[in-house]
Amino acid sequence: MGYRDSRVDDYIAKAAPFAQPILRHVRKLAHKACPNVTETIKWSFPHFDYRGIMLGMAAFKRHCAIGFWKGELVVGRTAGGDGAMGHFGKITSLNDLPSDRQLLAYVRKAAELNEKGVGKPRVKPARAKRPLTIPDYLSTALSQNKKAASNFERFSPSHKKEYVDWITEAKREETREQRLQNAIEWIAHGKPRNWKYMRQ
Repeated sequence: MGYRDSRVDDYIAKAAPFAQPILRHVRKLAHKACPNVTETIKWSFPHFDYRGIMLGMAAFKRHCAIGFWKGELVVGRTAGGDGAMGHFGKITSLNDLPSDRQLLAYVRKAAELNEKGVGKPRVKPARAKRPLTIPDYLSTALSQNKKAASNFERFSPSHKKEYVDWITEAKREETREQRLQNAIEWIAHGKPRNWKYMRQ
């Protein structure tokens, strides 16, 4: 059998009047869907565990939130997107909850994932973009042509990078010098590096 934590009773009792029926309902469905669920308090909010965290619920001044630990695997990409934590947006009444049938299915899915030992999906950290390094010889050439310098400044980062890569990848100095001259001429006319292949 599952375990009911008296701290969850206290949490619900201290919640705003509108929140209490919501929290009680979610609690009831969590136990119905997973009879072996264990209640606890984590990060100051009630959580429901079964072989690991399944879901948590929270009450705020004007809304409640419900979040599944393995949210994307349980409910898909349905995150509220309205500034609320959790997966169903800001819940202010029982009508804002998914249907009982749907919520029971979500809890069963969360329990099944934990039972199978499926881990929480890892979120890849966003790579910080490195600032583009302009070689000195390109900077010098641009400074000697006001039109080219002005156009280059307005170019998108990708267009700037295309020119920098093209010039710096030259293996011979003569090739690099020729590319540099062509680049300055094209840039002065506002042309990106691959202008020849662009539709007119």
